Amino acid sequence: MARNIEIKARIESVESLLPVAAEIADEGPIEIDQDDTFFACPNGRLKLRAFSEHDGQLIFYQRPDSAGPKESFYVISPTSSPDTIRQLLSLAYGEIGRVRKHRTLFLAGRTRIHLDKVDELGDFLELEVVLAEGEPNEAGVSVAHELLEKLGISPHQLVEEAYVDLLAKLPNKPILSPTSAGR
Repeated sequence: MARNIEIKARIESVESLLPVAAEIADEGPIEIDQDDTFFACPNGRLKLRAFSEHDGQLIFYQRPDSAGPKESFYVISPTSSPDTIRQLLSLAYGEIGRVRKHRTLFLAGRTRIHLDKVDELGDFLELEVVLAEGEPNEAGVSVAHELLEKLGISPHQLVEEAYVDLLAKLPNKPILSPTSAGR
């Protein structure tokens, strides 16, 4: 499985970080609309990411919920029929949440800088430092800390949970169970 070091932070606004991210980046900005559907999965997280009616990815990943840089293992499989895959997985495993966001992507060396506007949650920064096979986590953690400093992100802004978990905590937001989801 591929690996990266991830870190997420709540930010005041995507617009305030755009010029700083652009200055640091080698490529970008790339604007992406994402609709992520999460399914019950006992061994990690399973989500379907839809970019459009005919373009998506099925993604499995494992990572701890903790503030600060954390290792994530993942496998991604492209799909040309995300709506059918969503229906199939909802029926088979149960849908546990859905996250819709607009992502502005920058690439800085081996790091993906995501500036996310998440429906119902607000604005976030997410860094993903891609690790080479056998590379120690510490190398990616060091890169993540450097970028956080350049972006002006303080430790109190760090978020440990996934967007889907933050959405589930919102008032008046029903938590879907695997048995009731998809019905």
